[in-house]
Amino acid sequence: MATLPEGFAELKQRMRAMWMAGDFGEIAKLNSHGAEDFIGRLHLKPGTKVLDVACGTGNQSIPAARAGAEVIGLDIATNLLEQARKRATDEKLKIEFVEGDAEKLPYDASRFDVVVSMFGAMFAPRPEVVASELLRVCRPGGLIAMGNWTPDGFVGQMFKITSRHAPPPPDVPAPSLWGDEKVVTERLGGKTRLEMTRQHLLFDYPFPPSDAVAFFRKYFGPTQMTFARLDEAGQKALTGDLTGHWTKNNQGDPNHTVIKAEYLEVHATVV
Repeated sequence: MATLPEGFAELKQRMRAMWMAGDFGEIAKLNSHGAEDFIGRLHLKPGTKVLDVACGTGNQSIPAARAGAEVIGLDIATNLLEQARKRATDEKLKIEFVEGDAEKLPYDASRFDVVVSMFGAMFAPRPEVVASELLRVCRPGGLIAMGNWTPDGFVGQMFKITSRHAPPPPDVPAPSLWGDEKVVTERLGGKTRLEMTRQHLLFDYPFPPSDAVAFFRKYFGPTQMTFARLDEAGQKALTGDLTGHWTKNNQGDPNHTVIKAEYLEVHATVV
């Protein structure tokens, strides 16, 4: 595979540090039900060879292994992999967790029956490379299943707010473009048969929207590092905008945050 363009090696290191910041495991615990539903819709059979790309703390890997699949989880963040291994050990599940990059998967072509990535591979900076790699390691007739935040959904809009205060690196496409049906068709459609549906992940947090913002600032690496780039006035402004966003979309009460976060579920059968 070609070497990284100038500056990309440094960008990769920053992204790795970003995902290792905070403690995404705390976020993942509150999202695990959505991952279980996502995996449940795949109807995995025992013995199915599954690769979970950008697996984080194992939210998708764990239910896939419970279904009897042979699972490998891959992620760039070593601290998240440690949490994933502990979760698998606690459940007595045999899952291999590997440090690796969604843009350079360390596997032979057509190795897997199912390749999944939920809110993971969408964040890699070169989507065309990610698409090529997902297609490469999935066998003909196999399935690529992705869960990607939509541009207009709650999380996509949260990313837009954050980007206004702290612009992302130039020339890196917005991750939420993976949540646009037309873009996914451009990236995967030529070599797959696509089925795409809009789903919702329920954020159900036992605290008010302002505390939800603080929760993400503490535990979600990208949010934590965005705040770290800003001065005191910038942090205050970002806090205000994010709190307004969470409050406006809250379907709970002032002390209980309930939000339906839209994502695009992609099932791409390799042809």
